[in-house]
Amino acid sequence: MKKTINDLTDIKGKRVFVRVDFNVPLDEDRKVTDDTRIKAVLPTIEYLKQSGAKIILASHLGRPKGQIKDELRLDPVAKRLSEILRTNIKKLNDCIGDEVIQAIEEMNDGDIILLENVRFYKEETDNDPNFSKKLAGLAQVYINDAFGSAHRAHASTEGVTHYLSPCVAGFLMEKELHNLGKILAHPESPFVAIIGGSKVSSKIGILENLIEKVDTLVIGGGMIFTFLKAQGYNIGKSLLEEDKIELAKTLMEKAKEKNVGIILAKDVIVAPECKAGTTHKLVSSKNIPDDMMGLDIGPDTREEIRQIVIKAKTILWNGPLGVFEIDSFEGGTRSVAQNLAEVTRNNGAATILGGGDTVAALEKFGISKDSYTHVSTGGGASLEFLEGKELPGIACLDNASAAVSN
Repeated sequence: MKKTINDLTDIKGKRVFVRVDFNVPLDEDRKVTDDTRIKAVLPTIEYLKQSGAKIILASHLGRPKGQIKDELRLDPVAKRLSEILRTNIKKLNDCIGDEVIQAIEEMNDGDIILLENVRFYKEETDNDPNFSKKLAGLAQVYINDAFGSAHRAHASTEGVTHYLSPCVAGFLMEKELHNLGKILAHPESPFVAIIGGSKVSSKIGILENLIEKVDTLVIGGGMIFTFLKAQGYNIGKSLLEEDKIELAKTLMEKAKEKNVGIILAKDVIVAPECKAGTTHKLVSSKNIPDDMMGLDIGPDTREEIRQIVIKAKTILWNGPLGVFEIDSFEGGTRSVAQNLAEVTRNNGAATILGGGDTVAALEKFGISKDSYTHVSTGGGASLEFLEGKELPGIACLDNASAAVSN
């Protein structure tokens, strides 16, 4: 367990460095098109403001790779945050240096400053100690509320904690750790995991870890075809990781030993190419035509997944079941999204969703994230957490047993 913002006392007037994840999408006019990550940290910001803290927000945006890029400045984020909070957010043009120090010295209790993109400095991703010290020197308290960046050992997520104390988790980080941690440590059975995505290689860790915990493992997306190939079926032109066939066999054998049910596709929607408007048809997953590729699960598979889901008490979903970006191949992913919303609402099942593509699918389908128990804001971070890896941006925070003095 880690110390959280609730463990802080007497923060009125204190300078609080808050690492947030404002890596949000912008349109051509540099307007924020999805403010989910901004809204996710509002509880932490509002709590600090009401407590009279001086709030210093730090984030990255994109991958400037140590160069100043005007299109990756955080001004649009400051504008959107100001609109949401209905208060003035002072945006600085740097994240370290004399001007930043001066601006912070002039802050009043409850004021909010947003530093410039920390990745304009190569030292950020290098986790450079001197850069970390400069960031730490801006504040008296450190809060990490950027779960989406917690798997990175960067200066603003890990390095700064060596020179600043106390270091605690914000409300969003606490929520992520609680929900994802609970599903790994104490899931209510039956526990079903639905893991999609294009490649087995990107999901090896999570598949291996979950086989130890779940009752049923549903495998979908492009990686399903490596598993079908491992069973000796013809997969046509479908996506295949030839070097992962033996791994797929091993995972299926391990699942059998653990008495874990593995669900693969019974039927698939195939097309000659992955393109909108192309002709497509439904075939058995055991014999995909040589000139076709599988791009979505079929109706029989969707119904099989539904029957498993409606009996489940805990469901983890990470990754789409097909090429949902193309309307002809969105059915499997849409079905799972709707089924999980239904069991959350009607059965009280715990539904935990993660992965950037999963969230993008919800947005396409117009399904509110509030339809589920928890939708993680961390793509790579949630994946690594579910693999059982220790995330550096979390490991460096104060332990709950440690005394906090501020």
